[in-house]
Amino acid sequence: MGCKENNQSTVLDSNSENVIKQKVDSLLNLMTIEEKVGQMNQYNGFWDVTGPTPTEGNAEKKYEHLKNGWVGSMLNVKGVKEVRAVQKIAVEESRLGIPLIIGFDVIHGYKTLSPIPLAESASWDTEAIKKSARIAASEASAAGINWTFAPMVDISQDAKWGRVMEGGGEDPYLGSKIAQARIKGFQGDDLSLPNTIAACAKHFAAYGFSESGKDYNTVDISGATLHNLVLPPFKAAADADVKTFMNAFNDLNGIPATANKYLQRDILKGTWNWKGFIVSDWASIGEIKTWGRAKDNKDAARIAVEAGSDMDMESYAYIEELANLVREGTVKESILDDAVRRILRVKFELGLFEDPYRYCDEAREKEIIGNKKNHDAVLDMAKKSIVLLKNENNLLPLKKEGQNIVLIGALASDKNSPLGSWRLASDNNTAVSVLEGMQNYKGNSLVYKKGADLTIGKTSFTKELNINTTDKSEFNSAISAAKKADVVVMVLGEHGFQSGEGRSRTNLQLPGVQQELLEEVYKVNKNIVLVLNNGRPLAITWADKHIPAIVEGWQLGTQSGNAIAQVLYGDYNPSGKLPMTFPRNVGQTPIYYNHKSTGRPEPMQDPNMVFWTHYSDVDNSPLYAFGHGLSYTSFKYSNLKLSKSTASIKDDITVSVDITNTGKIDGKEVVQLYIRDLVASLARPIKELKGFNLTELKAGQTKTIEFTLNKSSLGFYDNKGEYMIEPGEFKIFIGGSSNTVLETNFELIP
Repeated sequence: MGCKENNQSTVLDSNSENVIKQKVDSLLNLMTIEEKVGQMNQYNGFWDVTGPTPTEGNAEKKYEHLKNGWVGSMLNVKGVKEVRAVQKIAVEESRLGIPLIIGFDVIHGYKTLSPIPLAESASWDTEAIKKSARIAASEASAAGINWTFAPMVDISQDAKWGRVMEGGGEDPYLGSKIAQARIKGFQGDDLSLPNTIAACAKHFAAYGFSESGKDYNTVDISGATLHNLVLPPFKAAADADVKTFMNAFNDLNGIPATANKYLQRDILKGTWNWKGFIVSDWASIGEIKTWGRAKDNKDAARIAVEAGSDMDMESYAYIEELANLVREGTVKESILDDAVRRILRVKFELGLFEDPYRYCDEAREKEIIGNKKNHDAVLDMAKKSIVLLKNENNLLPLKKEGQNIVLIGALASDKNSPLGSWRLASDNNTAVSVLEGMQNYKGNSLVYKKGADLTIGKTSFTKELNINTTDKSEFNSAISAAKKADVVVMVLGEHGFQSGEGRSRTNLQLPGVQQELLEEVYKVNKNIVLVLNNGRPLAITWADKHIPAIVEGWQLGTQSGNAIAQVLYGDYNPSGKLPMTFPRNVGQTPIYYNHKSTGRPEPMQDPNMVFWTHYSDVDNSPLYAFGHGLSYTSFKYSNLKLSKSTASIKDDITVSVDITNTGKIDGKEVVQLYIRDLVASLARPIKELKGFNLTELKAGQTKTIEFTLNKSSLGFYDNKGEYMIEPGEFKIFIGGSSNTVLETNFELIP
């Protein structure tokens, strides 16, 4: 057909929106209903494309659909040879030759892995995060992939939810900045370049508020919570021109997200006027009937497409039901046309019509994936992600010579767990372990003892882990070595597969026998540095009370051990800040800094009075506050000033503060600005992050940091989603964490 010839010969010079619209409309006019539905159908990779052609079962059916032009996208096909082969079928064997978009979960890297996203968020360094996504995009695109199912921009306040490891933490302002940085890194300035990939903001919406932190669970929240906490990172993603959104698995106030017209058509495609396309999460269209919202797959297909879901990932509802629904008049063909236009538009922007094989360069694949430049970049990101939680008596950094150091913990020698969850294209056991990182420092005596296994048997992304809860047979060896040490470094925490999708937990303490091991070693040597490896906030109250130095080392990816060792030995001064609050115990969760005051926030007159907002068995305060993170130097805040103490709603207000490095070494500090609206038509949080500045100061240096507040900073959304900015008094807070050190007031007038 003519479309195929156009793909090869009629290349228009301009990639402007109007030109792309003309191309899309021209192609759409040639398409049958089945071909339109095909563009809305995404299949998982179903056979070795370079191997024998499938001849039976579901694989043969999918293969025939591919040849018929009834597949718009495939996921989990990777590597240039495989992608080229499957793209060739779509382009050269189907009637219209429409190229496939190839999707993959490039969550924190492709082959060379950066830290898990929650860890990257702890850097508060949006430029570094953008660069990390750029590295991931360069490797993935070199392997033939042109679409990533990232970033996850869900805000979550509950560490029990396993997917907190995949997001930007608990705060909508920080989460919005991180979302835009990652999108910019993936998509670059020109999506048609072969080293960029389309990004996907997920999961739309409120997945991070799943009841009790249990994955795939129900969500019931107010309109104010939806618009003030959940939606801002998605709006930021839309403003950053993210090319795709993905639905959430949860329901929202009784309506499954995949079937939610208010979210998809009214807000995203309506109010926000976003032009990309929405893909379901895996089989979530079919799950509309499981929720009880649809009676069968046909009903689910109708509900989903009318609600605004453009592409069906692996539920077969669209490919099996939509054409008939259109022909019988139940679904308007114009709804299909809108979805297909959106999908084709992204394919044109990717340059796939100009060259369907632009991502299929074997020489580039060999050159880019896993090269030294990428390893250097992920090492830099890993160091920036580390958070120093505690450092009594300046136990850290370690001296570089003359010490007997004992390293303890199964995770200390583990080369697989530090890769974290969601690393589908990376090879197992390719992380630099902490043991290997510390062995690069030759001036001290270093002895390693496992102490105890964390897991029993093989670990796998697709299976529940078998955690060791009984075997303490190697305790004595570790304890004996610890007795002779000047310093004991213990690497404890979660396995990389204990967080992520489907990994909700009700126990946030150190898993297995690790807590017992820590306490036994402490009995013989109190000079302990605890290095945490984990994908979520943990409840380490005992450790905080007893262990002098605690380092949040997360799961830092390929260069994990080198990053941790360089921080422990002081070759890198830690500057990370927590993007999520750490609870004292799991009973405090969900816990977050930007809570409301409540009507009884303090003991009323009599300190023994029990009738106020509190627990009877633990303090209200978190173990570690949002934004907390220490350095090997110290910082002093002073001279907080406002450009005006009274301002109109139309005015900008400049906030300035002096920060001084009062220590003896250079360091970085994240200066954080919070506000509080003291009286409003809806109760407002006690603090809200509205600005941050990562600044580097030499020892003894003072800098003046400035922020600007305006009507976009000072307003809020009501329960109907209407933006409100109201006159009244505001507090301004400044500090190095949400436990701020300076404050002042100003008044907003009409």
